[in-house]
Amino acid sequence: MSTELPTRPPAHAVRAAWAVFAVFVVAGIGMATWASRIPAVRDGLGFSEAEMGVLLLTGAIGSLVALPLSGMIASRVGAGRTCVSFAALAAAGFAVATLAVDGDHPMLVRVGLFVGGMGVGIWDAAMNLEGAVVEQRLGKSVMPRFHAGFSLGTVAGAGIGALAAHAGASLPGHVITVMVIDLIVVVACVRFFEPTADAAAGTAGGAADAQADPATAVDTGTGHTLRDTLATWRESRTLLVGLVVLAAALTEGAANDWVSLAVVDGFGTDDSVGAIGLAVFLCAMTLARLAGTSLIDRYGRVTMLRVCGAAALVGVVVFALVPTLWVALVGVAVWGAGASLGFPLGMSAASDDPRKAALRVSVVSTIGYSAFFVGPALIGFLAEHVGYRDALLVLAVPVAVGLLVAGAARPLPAAPEPARTLGE
Repeated sequence: MSTELPTRPPAHAVRAAWAVFAVFVVAGIGMATWASRIPAVRDGLGFSEAEMGVLLLTGAIGSLVALPLSGMIASRVGAGRTCVSFAALAAAGFAVATLAVDGDHPMLVRVGLFVGGMGVGIWDAAMNLEGAVVEQRLGKSVMPRFHAGFSLGTVAGAGIGALAAHAGASLPGHVITVMVIDLIVVVACVRFFEPTADAAAGTAGGAADAQADPATAVDTGTGHTLRDTLATWRESRTLLVGLVVLAAALTEGAANDWVSLAVVDGFGTDDSVGAIGLAVFLCAMTLARLAGTSLIDRYGRVTMLRVCGAAALVGVVVFALVPTLWVALVGVAVWGAGASLGFPLGMSAASDDPRKAALRVSVVSTIGYSAFFVGPALIGFLAEHVGYRDALLVLAVPVAVGLLVAGAARPLPAAPEPARTLGE
């Protein structure tokens, strides 16, 4: 570890880092709030496993339709305005969906989830782009900490969800209240975001900090052409990093969507115990992300990706195959730790070269979120035939692929990992 003391980062960049962290937290709360109440959605609609898979796929399709537009939108209006606009869209969509569950209107539920999926997809991509901007401005790796914030949010959301389910709180009242609070927090935080190149110059963009220097604003995509975008999709390293993120995102997304139901149906427990199973996964992921920065500094990006991949593989197998609930929950914890670092390390790898960070982060985010949203929905179809726990064994395939290509995330020679301050 280097003892060289780097230049102290500017105060506005530090404020931006805390603001981005807070946005990640509330995004996690919103995600886990919905996930923790999926058993109530299933019961309210009376859906089978396959029907639940189709339902979740509806929200995933909304995200997939929107994600390819995320880079263009964020570069035109700024990451801050993008987060606010699409957090609002997500809140509106999930409000419609939960009210429709209460009124037994399955088609309207699908419409709400499609709209909510669009909002979540672009909101998540925009906050990751802003995270890459802040990381470059600070001159050190902070992406795992942002994703730890997301995980902290999911732990809080799952815990609140367990309490809400145990107390018999209505699905719409619970979900809508959380989404409105999330939106208020996002609106308050984005004014501290680092500006894009356009915003720093005084044109349309994110909320520009008065202390930001336009000459040093990080380029988040302005000036890139369609040809540049398509060329990025042909870069072998970027696509391999995308595969690493795909494996991590799929293992995380599958847990968010199916662990609670797998615990309820696989072990004959009630909904509150299912929510606790999800909380175990999310707590393990959060702790691993909080510890991840120092471990990455000590052992390196590739080594940690391989360790995490192996842990995810072991955890999934244990959860799916053991007959005892507490042992299965240990497997869930190992699974959560294993799924922790793939996504943030993929974002860092994609942003190694600041000149192409926006395009590469956009590509890797699209691949990752495609897996996060679509993969778990497809698992529902398999669960119709073999049950939720056995269906989750299919995750071993992408995790193995991620292990094989983890070397692609090695830092670029021209962009060595930044020096740390003493004591970090």
